[in-house]
Amino acid sequence: MGLRQVFYESWQMECCGTPFTVGDEVGWRLAPMAPKDVRTWGWDEARYAGLHRVEDHGGRGTSTTGRVQAIHVVHQVYEENGPGSRTFEPVPGERSLEPVDTCPKWFTRGKPSTGPGGRSRRRDAVGVLVALDVPGAAPPEPRDPF
Repeated sequence: MGLRQVFYESWQMECCGTPFTVGDEVGWRLAPMAPKDVRTWGWDEARYAGLHRVEDHGGRGTSTTGRVQAIHVVHQVYEENGPGSRTFEPVPGERSLEPVDTCPKWFTRGKPSTGPGGRSRRRDAVGVLVALDVPGAAPPEPRDPF
C-alpha cells in the first residue's frame, strides 16, 4: 500500500468538489505542497513533508487515482493580527484533526471570541486531510499522522 497525504482545501471542495467517503476510488489532480505553504498553515514541516494538495483550479496535470483510506476534517484556530484589525492568520500549533467517514461539501467557520490580548479568535474547518492509497506510491513514513 502506498499512502499519500492529501490536503483538500475547503474552498476547493465548496467550489467544484464532489464529497467522497472512506473506501471510494477518486481521481484528483495533485500538486506537492511547498514548504512555505505548509508553514503558512502553521503545520510542522518535518511531520508534513511530502504533503500534496488537490488542485482543481489553474494549471494542467494528470489525475492521480487512489482509494480513500481515512478522512480527517482539519480545524484551525485563527487570531487577529491586532485588536480590531479584522485580519486573521493561523495560530501555529492550534490545529486539530477530526476523523470522519465522509468529506463534507460545506465547511464551518467559527464565531469570533475574545482571546489573549483582546484579539478576536475563531476556529474554522479549513479542509480535509486524506490518506489516499495510490498504487505505486511510496509507503507511508512512521511520522505520517494516519
